[in-house]
Amino acid sequence: MTELSILILTKNGGEEFRTCLEQVYAQTVIRQAEVIVVDSGSTDGNVEFARSLGARVEQIAPQRFHHARTRNLAAGMARGEILVFLSQDAIPSSDEWLEAITASFKDPAVGAVYGKQLPKQGASLERKDVLDTVYGDQRIIKDPAHRNGLGYRFYHFSDVNSAIRRSVWQSTQFPEDLRVFEDLGIAKRILDAGWKIVYEPGACVFHSHHHTTIGLFKRYFDIGYTLKRLQIWDSPGTRSSLLRDGWMLLRNKLRQITRKRTQGGASALGQDIAKSAGLFLGLNQHRLPYAVKRHLSANNVCERITGN
Repeated sequence: MTELSILILTKNGGEEFRTCLEQVYAQTVIRQAEVIVVDSGSTDGNVEFARSLGARVEQIAPQRFHHARTRNLAAGMARGEILVFLSQDAIPSSDEWLEAITASFKDPAVGAVYGKQLPKQGASLERKDVLDTVYGDQRIIKDPAHRNGLGYRFYHFSDVNSAIRRSVWQSTQFPEDLRVFEDLGIAKRILDAGWKIVYEPGACVFHSHHHTTIGLFKRYFDIGYTLKRLQIWDSPGTRSSLLRDGWMLLRNKLRQITRKRTQGGASALGQDIAKSAGLFLGLNQHRLPYAVKRHLSANNVCERITGN
């Protein structure tokens, strides 16, 4: 049996996808892995590029793509004992990334691992601050037996750069009733089932997006909805830790603005305020008329709530 399976979903990933694949095939332990690419309608030549490197490419119709369902589809195709999930625009930072993200599975109690995300060149101040806050330099073992005061970070998990034990995925799977944040959903299932999740800062990728202020508002509306729906918002320490980190980010922006130390500080401050407003409304979406909240969501998540 193939020991590792690297699973990448793509559609018109462009040059970043090519760089991602090249870095994957440059890994020191790549001989132990198979690479599966699930494409949902690319027209940029990357299907042929992936095949030329030796990847197995499976194609689905664009309308069939679904964040959770398509990941479950890819995992079901894999032969590996460890399933490694990587976003098409996540670039491994070294040739030891694959070894780092799979090393923790030597512990049979570990069900999943996720790695560090570094901002790409030109990333906004808002993204840099968020990634610095969420992805630190300290390795963390999330053990359901004791939460270690992690608060909201206890359930944090990102399939941008992650690995899941195959047997654990088989018993949990990505929740297909969620339109987005399927990684948060499966992390909760894994931890609630008694498995450990490890944050491994040594497994680094470059990954960041350019978000508009409105885009961030809508994204955090969906985050608020998901935290509430998965009953994470009411779990121990979630509210206080999220409020603490949110206030810390706002305070840092204010310092940077008053000291004129960083360009874009005022814009980043506005984005943090928009995120806070979106999160609050998402947490309280049940109080909003459907006609209103359907416009506040980035992914129309409120359809799943109302059934409309």
